Amino acid sequence: MKAHALKTELLNGESVFSKNTYDAVLFDLDGIITTTEKIHSACWKKTFDEFLRAWASKKGEDFVPFNETDDYLEYVDGKPRYEGVRGFLLARAIELPEGNTNSPPGEQSVFGLGNRKNQLFTETLEKDPPGIYQTSVALARYLKEAGFRLAVVSSSRNCRAVMKATGVENLFEVTVDGVTAAEKGLRGKPQPDTFIEAASALGTKPARSIVIEDAAAGVTAGASGAFGLVIGVARKQNEEELFSNGADMVVSDLGEFGLGA
Repeated sequence: MKAHALKTELLNGESVFSKNTYDAVLFDLDGIITTTEKIHSACWKKTFDEFLRAWASKKGEDFVPFNETDDYLEYVDGKPRYEGVRGFLLARAIELPEGNTNSPPGEQSVFGLGNRKNQLFTETLEKDPPGIYQTSVALARYLKEAGFRLAVVSSSRNCRAVMKATGVENLFEVTVDGVTAAEKGLRGKPQPDTFIEAASALGTKPARSIVIEDAAAGVTAGASGAFGLVIGVARKQNEEELFSNGADMVVSDLGEFGLGA
């Protein structure tokens, strides 16, 4: 396959990140720059397991827990919060009312579950701030010094708080997150709107921009937006999933490019 053949180019990171070809690099945050994907996964599991246990008891059915790897990657990873809730409930054939942004955390509604997850995430962020992937930050610094324009593109409404907590907020010129999407009416990943917004804010076009993502929804967004290069980072041994959803090349860590170390 062409996508797999591209992996051989990783031996020379300078040929991949070429200023002759690209102007900008757009990074996802969770799982790419920061280790927050681990917190997100744990908070989603607690949220859904609380609900599923109560739901199974009410219906007289067996409790089937949320799978932190498979369900996380399939239904919520990289997607806007409430879209993730809707997708998972649909997969379990569970119908709940929508609720609204003011629904109390834990209420049996789409917004109630999403708000519960956000409550857990915020509490965890305050108690135990996440770390960063050193090789990713090193690459970003290298690219910035080389003249690339950098942006973070995240579905999370907590994006800026996470960036501040991990000290990377000044590394990127532009941040497009869940708050930006809501304010500007942008569709979330897997639609390309937020990436296109970031490229535009950096003064360039998708064809001149590189997308770096660890989520299937993110690489799909990059591919459908006709971005110049879509790089997947398979931290959960999900290389084939990333390739099949539009990644042009896949690495297990950005340190494989050998830049900025």
